[in-house]
Amino acid sequence: MVIAGAFSSSFILAPPSTTVYSVSKSGRPWCAYLRRMKPRMEAQAQAKPKEAKLWGGRFEEGVTDAVERFTESISYDKQLYKQDIMGSRAHASMLAQQGLMSVADRDSILKGLDEIEKRIENGEFNWRTDREDVHMNIEAALTDMIGEPAKKLHTARSRNDQVLTDLRLWCRDAIDRILRGIKHLQVTLVELALKNEGLIVPGYTHLQRAQPVLLQHLLLAYVEEIERDAGRLVDCRVRMNFCPLGACAVAGTGLPIDRFMTSNALGFTAPLRNSIDAVSDRDFLLEFLSANAITAVHLSRLGEEWVLWASEEFGFITPGDSVSTGSSMMPQKKNPDPMELVRGKSARVIGDLVTLLTLCKGLPHAYNRDLQEDKEPVFDSVKTILGMLEVSAEFALNITFNKDRIQKALPAGHLDATTLADYLVKKGVPFRTSHDIAGRSVALCTLKNCQLLDLSLEELRSINPVFEDDVYEYLGVENAIEKFSSYGSTGSACVASQLDYWTKKLEMK
Repeated sequence: MVIAGAFSSSFILAPPSTTVYSVSKSGRPWCAYLRRMKPRMEAQAQAKPKEAKLWGGRFEEGVTDAVERFTESISYDKQLYKQDIMGSRAHASMLAQQGLMSVADRDSILKGLDEIEKRIENGEFNWRTDREDVHMNIEAALTDMIGEPAKKLHTARSRNDQVLTDLRLWCRDAIDRILRGIKHLQVTLVELALKNEGLIVPGYTHLQRAQPVLLQHLLLAYVEEIERDAGRLVDCRVRMNFCPLGACAVAGTGLPIDRFMTSNALGFTAPLRNSIDAVSDRDFLLEFLSANAITAVHLSRLGEEWVLWASEEFGFITPGDSVSTGSSMMPQKKNPDPMELVRGKSARVIGDLVTLLTLCKGLPHAYNRDLQEDKEPVFDSVKTILGMLEVSAEFALNITFNKDRIQKALPAGHLDATTLADYLVKKGVPFRTSHDIAGRSVALCTLKNCQLLDLSLEELRSINPVFEDDVYEYLGVENAIEKFSSYGSTGSACVASQLDYWTKKLEMK
């Protein structure tokens, strides 16, 4: 083949007999271009023909390189290898049990799968893009290894039910890892609470000072929230734990397979009842990523609170050097970057959910290739949420609450005003009237630039004669804390009961 062209920016392919003497716009010949292209053209001529696809019997031509690059998924779904091999082991055993392959073929397949798994874990396995995905890579490698028996492994299954089996197994394991991460963070928060017994902090609503609360009470609020996150994951795992294997491409099979056998072997509750549903729905992934997104929002709120508290304006906590970073420009800076990133990475987890929701919207039954795109957001969501849980626990282990700074900050905001209203209710005053009297008492304090505790009995009685000497048992944040007694409140006895509950539930010594 000879190249002839009129311009440097365009050329034509000329037949072998054509004499080439064309020049570029600048008058320079194409010789340099030909010298540059010669090694590539020779390499293409010597290239081995592409391996025939396992699904290629109906096709006369292979896919182009561009299509192959665009459609491959092995670059990310190879992390499903362990689950894929588990499914193949169960499937091969079932086929032999049902007489669809010999025991000798089964044993050969199982031995080959063991060897492939060992090679993968030792980093010796050659993942090939031309084999598209994790399933075809493993099956083709098995065929290279043991020959004809490997071709029986795909009997009565499709990549459609195979990938969903792999995904359900992978997500099941991922949920277990996330649950362990949640428990670790809960234990860390409870330990932090136990170390700070009796420490009172301002409680906020609308980011305005509201009422005094025990720090332990606030920390346990996060423990409660992520406990519900754990509950959502447990519920999701129950609904996820049904087996698609044997549903095949869409309609099942006429071969005498035993789907209950493979389901039991893989630890599933039962096979999915409907083959179309089994291969087409991703609601179990949507539920999983939704649970992760809610967890991420809770962790983001924790991050936001601690970032605020670490600021000079609050100064309630000091992060240790091991969980802080500095500024490349300002030498005095000590930034709580890990919790800022926890706050920021929640956007990724939420985005992964939105990606999958958008992907599934409007797809007809049953399987569509669009669904190949379900894996990357799932993998990213799990990786990100595990990192967020780990670093949140690490941060909690390495912060100090600045008790003096907190103590000095407590008088601002008249945090005991609601307790004063409660005092009046106990005196028989209707709450709305009590609210008004307490409000006027705060107004007097504002005028005098003092605290409620600083008002004399005469000053209080000038607002309403109902006040008596015992009012001072309700004023001040320490007295206010001791007056809380409702179930779940921030009263000392209530919080002690909550801590006792959590130390037992989390099996803490």
